[in-house]
Amino acid sequence: MSRAASPDVARNARPYLYGGEEAAIASALSAGQYNHGAVTEEFEQRVAAFLGVPDVVAVASGTAALHVGLLAAGVGPGHEVLVPSFTFCATVQAIVATGARPRFIEVNSGTGCVEPAEVLAALTPHTRAVLPVLYGGRAVDLTPARPTLDTRGVTVVEDAAQAFGSCQGERRVGATGVVTCFSFGPVKNLTCGLGGAIVPRTPLEADTCRRLRSLGIVESAARRAETTTYTVDGFGMRVQMSPLNAAVGLVQLDHFAEAETRRRALWRAYATALDGIDGVALVDADVDRTVPPMCAVRVLDGRRDRVFGELRNRGIGVGVHYPANHTQPAFSPWHRPLPVTERLGREIMTLPFHQHLTPRDAEHAAGELRRALVKADR
Repeated sequence: MSRAASPDVARNARPYLYGGEEAAIASALSAGQYNHGAVTEEFEQRVAAFLGVPDVVAVASGTAALHVGLLAAGVGPGHEVLVPSFTFCATVQAIVATGARPRFIEVNSGTGCVEPAEVLAALTPHTRAVLPVLYGGRAVDLTPARPTLDTRGVTVVEDAAQAFGSCQGERRVGATGVVTCFSFGPVKNLTCGLGGAIVPRTPLEADTCRRLRSLGIVESAARRAETTTYTVDGFGMRVQMSPLNAAVGLVQLDHFAEAETRRRALWRAYATALDGIDGVALVDADVDRTVPPMCAVRVLDGRRDRVFGELRNRGIGVGVHYPANHTQPAFSPWHRPLPVTERLGREIMTLPFHQHLTPRDAEHAAGELRRALVKADR
């Protein structure tokens, strides 16, 4: 390449701010409402309009969104939730937090996502929900499995932490009729600093989510300010999204078209640069319909760990997303053999990916990967 790559390639992921976030936070600070307020509600309304859905419930994190979404769908003790082992541990922890049991299932090694056939094959009489993970932002279409799931009373709760802005067909993820949970964490497609959201299916489910996020209190914050008492009618947590975080999200949403364009361009630059490199398989993000949060590859023939170490030594911020959860000590009670996932967990590696990077940075990272593969063969 004709010039050195940006030092940003040393970081696997990094938040991207557009310049108005600090002023938005200052404005929210001066308003004096930090727990829940009008800015949070504006964020909910704006996200709902962006997705084309009637309602969105904002919460403190993507993990909280999953926990609340599962509880609102009726998941609890005695139930099983089908979930890919190939995901961040937060997905599984949210299931455990409800008192339900995770039942780990395989994924497609080319996409990192579950397939309808695997879901149907794993169903048991105790299955209450299936939690597909939209790995790499790619939509998961369980339409072929839906008649069976609906007949058996199994709810689909999507872990769309990585998929804000992506599409399934002509609709945005979140607008496809299932419970959808987003994360707006530091390095997501849209960041609030920290935050998450649930897309409920019905007004009743939305009301349930709002009570769950607010300690089980029936009345809204605005209504409580006008009365001398309030009603707690069930379990709840304090997992509201602060207006400070919502203020950041509103600025980010104003610039989301730029995020879509730049992230797709960077992923395509990687795809071009990686083409023809032996021993590496690019995980298919379906980029025409996906707003990618990462670029993941499989390093084949048992070389991943050596290549990973060499790239880190060369200043390339590679990562591993993710080790298999069914092999983790915390989840050992639910272990079952998953050879595809186990192999994928040994091969997966993510390349530097964030909006500070350019296509030239992608070319540089791919070139360093090629050289690391050669060294790993010696």
